[in-house]
Amino acid sequence: MRRALAAALICLSLAAHANNDVSKMNGAIRIEAGRAVGEVSSVNGSIRLEEGVTADDVDTVNGAIHIGARARVGEIDTVNGSITLDEETEARAIESVNGGIRVGRNSRVAEDVTCVNGSISLGEGSSVDGNAETVNGAITLDRARVGGRLKTTNGNITVGAKSHVARGMLVKKPSFSFFNRNSRKPRIVIGPEAIVEGTLEFEREVDLYVSDTARIGTVRGANPIRFTGDRP
Repeated sequence: MRRALAAALICLSLAAHANNDVSKMNGAIRIEAGRAVGEVSSVNGSIRLEEGVTADDVDTVNGAIHIGARARVGEIDTVNGSITLDEETEARAIESVNGGIRVGRNSRVAEDVTCVNGSISLGEGSSVDGNAETVNGAITLDRARVGGRLKTTNGNITVGAKSHVARGMLVKKPSFSFFNRNSRKPRIVIGPEAIVEGTLEFEREVDLYVSDTARIGTVRGANPIRFTGDRP
């Protein structure tokens, strides 16, 4: 979260921003529909970009971020806050610590979507060109596409019907013995007519359910359980 921490330092030092940058400490920021701005930064306050806004990077510490429909932004980062993209938005990359990420219908992220403590939800027709990764949180695709891999340590994964993952998935082994003793098995579901290309690699025990109409690559570390119908 280098950009979010940098934003905090900028606000605290009261440094002047050039061009159309917008920053605020201890309060919310709202950018009106259709505006074009530079970097948007907040400490202890939320950020809301209305429909059709164009902005550079968007950063918060202790605040949620909401990106309106058909907006165009760069990197989106937050510490202690959720991130929501409405329909038909575009972003370069998204990262959250302690907050979920929701990518709306027909939206696109050009690089990775990463979440430490929180879930990732990709809406119908949305796409992530890079990886989608969590540590402690679920990953859910609803007729969505991921050009890279799905990665998690302690989260469930649902590749919904007619979704497409181009480079497989990885469920990593927890690095601490506490998690090894106490964490439940992740539940991995690959739905009807979904496609997961590449290798599905599991470094820990999981429950893996695969629709009989899905297509998957090589599986390592788990035994797929086939199911019929919409869900196992």
